[in-house]
Amino acid sequence: MARAVTATTYRLIAMLFGMAQATSFAADEGTTKGSDYVRVVSDQMHQLEVVKVEPYAFRVQRSAIGQISFNEDATTIVVSPFSGRVIRLIANVGNQVRRGDPLLEIDSAERVALQNDFIAAQTARNKARSQLQLAQIGEKRIRDLYEGKAAPFKELQQAQAQLAAAESDMRSTDTAFEAARVRLRILGRTDAEIAALEQQGTLSRVTRITAPIDGTVIVRKVGPGQFIRADSGEALYTIADLSMMWLKAEIFEQDIAFVRIGQEIEAKVLAAPNRIFKARISAINSASDLTTRRVTVRSEIHNPDGALKSDMFASVKIETEAAATTPAVPTVAVIREADVATVWVETEPMLFKRRLVEIGVQQDGLTQVRSGLALGELVVARGAIFVDNEWRQ
Repeated sequence: MARAVTATTYRLIAMLFGMAQATSFAADEGTTKGSDYVRVVSDQMHQLEVVKVEPYAFRVQRSAIGQISFNEDATTIVVSPFSGRVIRLIANVGNQVRRGDPLLEIDSAERVALQNDFIAAQTARNKARSQLQLAQIGEKRIRDLYEGKAAPFKELQQAQAQLAAAESDMRSTDTAFEAARVRLRILGRTDAEIAALEQQGTLSRVTRITAPIDGTVIVRKVGPGQFIRADSGEALYTIADLSMMWLKAEIFEQDIAFVRIGQEIEAKVLAAPNRIFKARISAINSASDLTTRRVTVRSEIHNPDGALKSDMFASVKIETEAAATTPAVPTVAVIREADVATVWVETEPMLFKRRLVEIGVQQDGLTQVRSGLALGELVVARGAIFVDNEWRQ
C-alpha cells in the first residue's frame, strides 16, 4: 500500500513539473501578462513604437459651426443704365471677367438721345471756339488801330466786350461738353468709345454692358431677346471675387465673451477634409439670433484655388487664449474605453504597464495629458492597441 502511494506521488510530481516546464517554455516563446502589465518578446518589439512624453503648447480653442459665403465687400450686381432688348449674351455663369469686359449687348433707343446730347454739346463748343477766335482777332485789330490813333476808344470797348462774351460762351460750352462726356462715362462708355464718337459722330443703338469689377460671374438673370428696364433695378448679373471668401461662424452666447477681433480661426469643410483653412476674426455682430441664441462672427478666408464654395458647412475652432504647454503623447497611444483613458508605459525593456490618464484636447495628432504621466516617460505609440489586446486575452 505504501509503495502504491509513493508511486502515485511521484507520478503527480512529475506531471506538475512537466506542466511548469511547459509554462516556462510558453513564457519564453510569447507574451506574459498580469493584472496591469504585459511583457513582450524581442520578436514583437518591431510592431511597437515607443516614444517619450514631450511638452507641447496646446492652444485653447472653442468650437463652433459656420458657413462659407461670398465676400460681400467684393461682390456686386450689374444693372442696365438703359431700357432695351437683349440682342447678345456674352458672359455666362462661371466665366471669369475683368473690369471692362463685355457681359451683354442691348438695343436701346435711349442711348441715341444721350449720344445726340454729346454731339450737340460738341457742336456748340466748336461754334463757341470759332466765335472766340473771331472776337480775339477783332479785338486785336481795333486795339492796333486805337494805339495808332486810327480808331476811337468806344470801338475798342465794344471789341473787348465782344471778346469777354465769347470767352464766357467758350467756358459754358466746355462745361456742357465735359458734362456730356462724364454722363457717357458714368453709364459705362469707355474713353475709347467716347473718343470714337467725338471724332466720327456716328450714332449707335447698341449698348454694351461691361463688368464693373474683376471676378467670376456667379448669377445671370437675363435671357436672349428679353426686354429690360433701366428703372426696375433688377440685377442682370452678379459678379464676385472668389479669391477671398467670408466665413460666418455661429458662436454660443456663453462663449462670445471670450471672442475678440483679431483672434485666429481654424476651419474645416467636408469638401477638403485634410485641409485646415486659417483666418482671423474681422467682425462680430452686435445682436444674437433669437432662435439659435448664437452670435455671428465673420472672418475672411483666402481661397486662391477655389476650393471653398458659397454655402458650404464648416466646423470652426477659435483660439481664445494663449497656448498652454503640457505633457503630450501621440493620439494613437491613448486607449479609450467609455470615459476611461489609458496608456501603456514602458517601465523596463519589453515590460509595459497599464496606466490611467486624464486627457484634454487633441491637436496636430497629439493628445494633451493633464495628469497621470510625467515628461520623459516612455509610452507605446504605434502598437498600443496590440499591447492592450494581448493584455485582455
